[in-house]
Amino acid sequence: MECNGSPMLRSDGATMLGSMSSPGADEAIRYEPDEPCPVPVSVAVGLQGAVLGLAPLVLIVAVTARAGGQGQDYLEWAVFAALIISGALTALQATRLGRFGAGHILIMGTTPNFVAISVLALTEGGPPLLASLTVAASLFYVALALWLPMLRRVITPVVSGTVLMLIAVTILPVAFDRVQEVPEGAPGAAGPVIIVVSLAVTVAVALRASGAWRLWSPVIGIAAGCAVAVPFGAYDAGPVAEAPWAGVPGAGFPGIDLTPGIGFWTLLPAFVVVTLVGGVKNMGDCVAVQQACQRRPRATDFRGVQGSLNTNGLGILFSGLAGAPPTTVYSATSVSLTSLTGVASRRVGYVIGATLVALAFLPKVTAVLLTIPSPVMGAYVLTAIALIFVGGVRTIVQDGLDREKALVAGIAFAFGAGLDQQSIIADTLGGTWGKLLDNGLLAGAVAAVVMTVFLNLTSGRRRARLTVDLDLASLPRIQEFLQRSAGTAGWSESSVHRLHAAAEETLISLLRDDGRKSAGHTADTPPLLIIDARPGARVMELEFLAVFDGENLEDRLAYLNEEAQGAEGLEEGEISLRLLRHYASSVHHQRFHGLDIVTVQVRSTN
Repeated sequence: MECNGSPMLRSDGATMLGSMSSPGADEAIRYEPDEPCPVPVSVAVGLQGAVLGLAPLVLIVAVTARAGGQGQDYLEWAVFAALIISGALTALQATRLGRFGAGHILIMGTTPNFVAISVLALTEGGPPLLASLTVAASLFYVALALWLPMLRRVITPVVSGTVLMLIAVTILPVAFDRVQEVPEGAPGAAGPVIIVVSLAVTVAVALRASGAWRLWSPVIGIAAGCAVAVPFGAYDAGPVAEAPWAGVPGAGFPGIDLTPGIGFWTLLPAFVVVTLVGGVKNMGDCVAVQQACQRRPRATDFRGVQGSLNTNGLGILFSGLAGAPPTTVYSATSVSLTSLTGVASRRVGYVIGATLVALAFLPKVTAVLLTIPSPVMGAYVLTAIALIFVGGVRTIVQDGLDREKALVAGIAFAFGAGLDQQSIIADTLGGTWGKLLDNGLLAGAVAAVVMTVFLNLTSGRRRARLTVDLDLASLPRIQEFLQRSAGTAGWSESSVHRLHAAAEETLISLLRDDGRKSAGHTADTPPLLIIDARPGARVMELEFLAVFDGENLEDRLAYLNEEAQGAEGLEEGEISLRLLRHYASSVHHQRFHGLDIVTVQVRSTN
C-alpha cells in the first residue's frame, strides 16, 4: 500500500484516495502507522525523536537521584538502565506483539510523575527500596490494564485530573531545592539567575516560536541555562572529558529489597495511586496519539490502548528490577513529533528505540547531559510541573465541569495540597499509620474517589442489569427488561417503542456474521451479553457488554454519514446501523481484548 496518493483500503473495507477524498482528513500526515515510508525519512525522523526523548529521560533520572542523595555510581547505572528499557519498549510500542504494543509511535522515558515519591523512597531506604516499590506498583499497573473496563466509573477524569494537579504540587519542593545546588565558591546569585534565564528562554520560545522551534524549546532553554552557568563557575565539563566513548557501568546496580519493612508499606499506597492515575493518563496519551497519526478521524481502538498499557506496565516492572525510576510514555513529545513531521509510520518507532539503546553504551553522550547544572535541571522540572498541572485541569474540564465535579475536584485538591504542607495526621496518630496516611497525594486521591463513589450511589439513577445470550432469541427478554426500566422513569409508550427499537438495532448490529466468526464463536456457543440500564426522566443510557471482537460501530456509523447513500442497495448490517443512528442520540463503542462495550443514549419523546 503506497502513501503517495494511490488508493488505500480502510479497515472497514471502504476505499479512499490518499487524504483527499475523506472529509476532515488531515493532509499533513504523509505516512500512517501501517504505511511503509522510505528508510532515509524513517531514520531522520527517528533520530530527531530519540534526541527529543533523551534529554528529559536523563534529566529526570538525574534530578531524582540527586534529590534522593545518591552518588555518581547509582546515577550512571540508572541512566544506563533507563535508556535500554526505554529504547526496547519504544520499539515494542510501535508494533503489536500479542497483547503488547500500541502499534504507534510512543516514545518511552522516565516520567516526572514519580519524582516526588521516588525521592522519598531513595531517602528512606535507598535504591533497593525504590526497586521493590516500583516492582510492586507495576503489578497494579498490569491489573489496571486487565480491569480497565470495570474501573472506568471509579477512576474518572475528575479523579485523574485532581491527582495530576496534586502530583505537580508535590514535585514543586524538589524543583526549587535545585536552585541552591551550585559548586562551592559560586556567587549566591548564581542559582536564581541560572534558573530564571533557563525558564525565561524556554517559555519565550514555547510561546512565540512556531513549528520545530517550539518542539525544541526545552533543549534551547537548557542550553541557555548552561551558557549562563559558565561565567558563574557553576558548570563543570570535567566529567565529559573523563567519560569513555563506549562502555557499561561497572557498579551501581542496587538490587531489590526482598524484606519489606515499615518504609515499604508506608510508601506503597502513594506509589499505587500515582501508578493507577498514570495509567489512566496513559490511556489518554494513547488515544491522543491514535488521533494524531490518522488522516481520517476514527473511533478509538481500545485494544491498542490496552496494548500500550501492558507495555507501560513492563516498563515499570523492568525499571523496578533494574533499580531505576519508573518508565512510561512521553505523550506530548510523541504527538508533537508526528504532527510536525507528518510521519506516523511505526518504522520511526523502531529507529527511536534502537537509537536509545545504542546511546546507553555511549557514556560520553549521556555525560554531556549529566553535567547540566542543578538549577537548570530545576528549571526543566518546573516546566514539566506546569504541564502536569495544566494537564490535570484540562482532564477535569474536558469531562464536563458541572457543580458536583467542580466541588469534588476543588475539595480533594485543597485537602491534598494542604495536608502535603503539614504533618497533622502523623502528629495525631503517630507510628506506622500516621506515616501511611500523612501523604497529601494519597489523601487527595482517596478523597476524590470517595466523593465520586458517593455521587454514583446517590445520583438517583438506579441501575438495572440483565444478562442474556447474544442472540436474537433473547430479544423478548431484553424488551421486557427495558419496559420495566422505562416504567420506573415514567416514559410514554412512544418513548418505550423508541427504546425497544434502539436496543433491537444494537443487538442486530452486534450479531453480524463476520463479527461472530472473528470472535471465534459458533451458533452453539453464543457470547454472553450484559445490559446495564440507567433510566432518567429525559435520557436513558444503555450499556451493552459482550464478549465479542468485531468492527467498531462508531466507525461504521461515521462512514454511513460520509457516504450519505440511499437505502437502496444497502446490506442488512448497514440498514440496522442507519436505524440505530435514527433512534439513538449517541452511540459509543469501546473495544477491549475479550470485551466490547457499546453505550447507547436514547432520549424520551415525552
